[in-house]
Amino acid sequence: MALPYLNLREMEEAAAAVLSPAALAYYVGGANDEVTVRANRDGYAALKLRPRMLVDVSQVDVSTTVLGMPLAFPVGIAPCALHGLAHPDAEVATARAAAGLGSVMTLSTLSHRSLEDVALAAPGQWWFQLYVYRDREVSRALIQRATAAGARALVLTVDAPQLGRREAIIRTPVHVEPGTVLPNVGPRRPGSEHLDDLSYFNSLLDPGLSWADLAWLRAQTDLPIVLKGLLTAEDADLAVQHGCHVWVSNHGGRQLDTAVTALDALPEIVTAVAGRAEIYLDGGVMRGTDVLKAVALGASAVFVARPALYGLALAGEAGVRHMLELLRDELRLAVALCGKARIGDLGPDLIFRG
Repeated sequence: MALPYLNLREMEEAAAAVLSPAALAYYVGGANDEVTVRANRDGYAALKLRPRMLVDVSQVDVSTTVLGMPLAFPVGIAPCALHGLAHPDAEVATARAAAGLGSVMTLSTLSHRSLEDVALAAPGQWWFQLYVYRDREVSRALIQRATAAGARALVLTVDAPQLGRREAIIRTPVHVEPGTVLPNVGPRRPGSEHLDDLSYFNSLLDPGLSWADLAWLRAQTDLPIVLKGLLTAEDADLAVQHGCHVWVSNHGGRQLDTAVTALDALPEIVTAVAGRAEIYLDGGVMRGTDVLKAVALGASAVFVARPALYGLALAGEAGVRHMLELLRDELRLAVALCGKARIGDLGPDLIFRG
């Protein structure tokens, strides 16, 4: 099925017309005044490129690897909750689209479909995003399930000891339909068979989580551990000291408004990590040139969340696939126009900060 959308912004506009008001508010809403949501996107345009000329770009290779896993291009799907609000096939469709294009999906804990369903849809091509609950046994069981199902990494979200204040959601609350079971959430409210609102999920999170708890997490799994939500060199260095990889993110601007953007934080984090771990990034990526800039500054790969949901809402698996194809093809062209032939050739010499 050929889709008419030429870029991710067109997909965003079209998806806004088909999503329910509550789903749209949940997916796009940011914290407070949404300053960080806007800054995430605007930051890429502020960075200019320094293309080189008279380079043989007749063959351009944008493939790479993350944690030893081959990727056809350095773009994956970031963890984002409740795909079932966009399409009945939910996370299964997203995972299948990503795996089919040689990408990788990170499955959210707060998903409509079980991690086992996603594993069947994208065998060996998915990561699992973990929130650590107050009840450690529930988290332990999730880790064991993810490992048994074939997850390639655990992504621990560290920037949400409590959920941020998202006024769009307060104004238009999202409710999971009665009778719906969210299979990776954990225990339900006593006397209820379904999760009726997100405040209950917030109550499950452990606000006391600290660096000391990483020893407990490491004891539960041999999988690579990625810490998602880091924005400073200090925390990136601590992550590496604790044997973890680094995911630079401000949670899509949904947690702390006016927080630094991932793109702005990336250079100091690359310096602090100094090649000792892999570095990923999310937030505001809408073009292949955005991907190129992040990789040139030191990210191993970038991840997108909202664009995947837009594609899912428009055409299910085919919509997610179309979104990823747009980014892949834009990236390949941008690499060539910068006078580079391989992803490994991208470096900070491409970036002009005037």
